Amino acid sequence: MLQKVYICGVDTAGLPKLSHKENEALMQRLKQGDRAARDMFIVGNMRLVLSLVKRFWAKNANADDVFQAGCVGLIKAIDGFDCSFHVKFSTYAVPMILGEIKRYLRDGNSLRVSRSIRDAAYRILKVREKIEERDEEATIDKIAEVMQIRAKEVAYALDAISDPVSLYEPVYNKAGDTLQLVDQLYDESQSDEIWTEHVALREAIARLTDREKKILTLRYYEGKTQTEISAEVGISQAQVSRLEKNALNILRKEIS
Repeated sequence: MLQKVYICGVDTAGLPKLSHKENEALMQRLKQGDRAARDMFIVGNMRLVLSLVKRFWAKNANADDVFQAGCVGLIKAIDGFDCSFHVKFSTYAVPMILGEIKRYLRDGNSLRVSRSIRDAAYRILKVREKIEERDEEATIDKIAEVMQIRAKEVAYALDAISDPVSLYEPVYNKAGDTLQLVDQLYDESQSDEIWTEHVALREAIARLTDREKKILTLRYYEGKTQTEISAEVGISQAQVSRLEKNALNILRKEIS
């Protein structure tokens, strides 16, 4: 990947710089449905994407593609950002942008299986064929017994040489109704229980004082130490510790 001034037709050297207040104002407008503000916010935060893309110069990936993946992460961060938590947008966006870039780099690389594992898998296939020729069921345990290796080694080697299956692979088709593999997957993070917990947590946070909210935000969203927080808030480290513990106790009681 070369260090380019123009990426995806964008002059990265001419990207605008937005102040924290400008970012906040645009975010408020775009959350109200202002399309122009949304476009300005995206362009104004492309420097954030560019700064993260530079970490991957040595990956030999196409700079345009990596930048596009980062911009996808930026847009997802914009759509998912909640202003009520009083967290800096960049703090929320960086993990999402990096995640999208890493996902692109991971998905763009073909799976490489070591030669030793491939050789073991082929020997396993030959043993399986011989067992089946005797009209016996070639179970993993049976193959492992014949080869005098552990059953999990047999399973691992066979999995390694199996072709990846698309999430959109049809697993059932009858009368024009197609059921795909993705339809069978369950996302635990979107369960009713998780959704209820999120609502309860938000209601619990609303019961905290402004100072307690600020301390929790600095502590757990921005990763600052109690000493750093005390200097920023203007109180002693002991007071920060006491307020933090009190806020956490309130949250535990509210959501338990």
